[in-house]
Amino acid sequence: MAIESSRAAFERTRNSLAGGVSSGLRASMRPTPLFVDRAHGAHVWDLDGDRYVDYVMAWGPLVHGHSHPHVLESVQRVMADMQVVGMGHPLEYRAAEAVLESVPGAQRLVWANTGTEAVQVALRFARAATGRNRVVKFAKAYHGWHDSVYASVGDDDTAETPVGGSRGQSPNAYADLIVGRFNDIDAATALLERAEERDIAAVLIDPIMSNAGVTDPAPGFLETLRTLCDEHGVVLIFDEVITGFRIARGGAAERFGVTPDLSVFGKAIAGGFTQSAVVGRADILDLVTDGVMHAGTFNGNPVALAAVTASMELCAAPEVYSILEDRSALFEAEVGAVLSDAGSVGDLRRVGSLLQFVPHGRGTSLHGTGGTWSEIAGAMLESGVVFMPSGKIFLSTAHTAEDIRLTAERFGEALRRLPAAT
Repeated sequence: MAIESSRAAFERTRNSLAGGVSSGLRASMRPTPLFVDRAHGAHVWDLDGDRYVDYVMAWGPLVHGHSHPHVLESVQRVMADMQVVGMGHPLEYRAAEAVLESVPGAQRLVWANTGTEAVQVALRFARAATGRNRVVKFAKAYHGWHDSVYASVGDDDTAETPVGGSRGQSPNAYADLIVGRFNDIDAATALLERAEERDIAAVLIDPIMSNAGVTDPAPGFLETLRTLCDEHGVVLIFDEVITGFRIARGGAAERFGVTPDLSVFGKAIAGGFTQSAVVGRADILDLVTDGVMHAGTFNGNPVALAAVTASMELCAAPEVYSILEDRSALFEAEVGAVLSDAGSVGDLRRVGSLLQFVPHGRGTSLHGTGGTWSEIAGAMLESGVVFMPSGKIFLSTAHTAEDIRLTAERFGEALRRLPAAT
């Protein structure tokens, strides 16, 4: 793949768009950010017309692949009649009912637009419900770019006191954060047994640590958090922006059998359109009628909710998650075998259709694994396969066994060309 058109487009874009990309981490793609002309199924085509197997899947939303006809047809029907109206419409309750039917224990939801926004909405409801202010998050976990939670996202940010993640943040914005250690039951117990004294309103957790190496919860960890939150009046919030409707139809609550008080969904909820939601207990979310401010011009707009309804219909098909599991297991087996043959390069972790390359001797984080993975991802892009710079890998129902075997073949070729693999 020449990728010269993408290189030229990136240079041009940087003259008008700060950083040259609409979301900052995209700029770290090597050897250059890819610019695409169209996308369908498991593939994208660049500005030169070259086709790539895509494992970025829009950074996670596309469980059903690019441009799924059922999603597009549903959206097109609505767009012919209205776009955004600022009033009620039937898709508000149809989409909400479809989401609530999918998620165990869900009683109500409120609509929002992005995952970052919805996390802030969930925290506001938790504070209103408890009358407390502080929030426990876990080291390395990412819950959006907002100042109040974008902290302690690096490999070494494991101290209880949060460490800001960006220039320009006010330390006052994350002063109410307490940083816990994922899968440390004893530490969580010691922390939450003092919840009233420490003014803890909520525990905010990505139940799989999706941006920190795709780490599974240890046996009993989520169950312990559930019990402690119940005992001490703390709201348990699952951040399922990445895992929701990807690891199971009902997300982490279905997969692990632990029901949070609130869940935050985004990405896959709308099959490629912009929509998010806070889902959970009625007594908490009904506070929106009792002094909790939640607003947004585009909340629940008809176009996005048509996409939500269509995506939920696709997720309800009984074969969807078995296909995802089969394709993801095949990827793990085929590419994992290539890695095993290479020796000391790294391994794959997998939870459902969410995978992570873990380099030997290095950590993983939101900002990427660096080192060998950067070289691998760059070589794969040049051979027609697109990976994320973080080493996270997303599968969809549109990926075929042929796509995966081709990927494994080219992966092996890329490794043989790299000095790091010798």
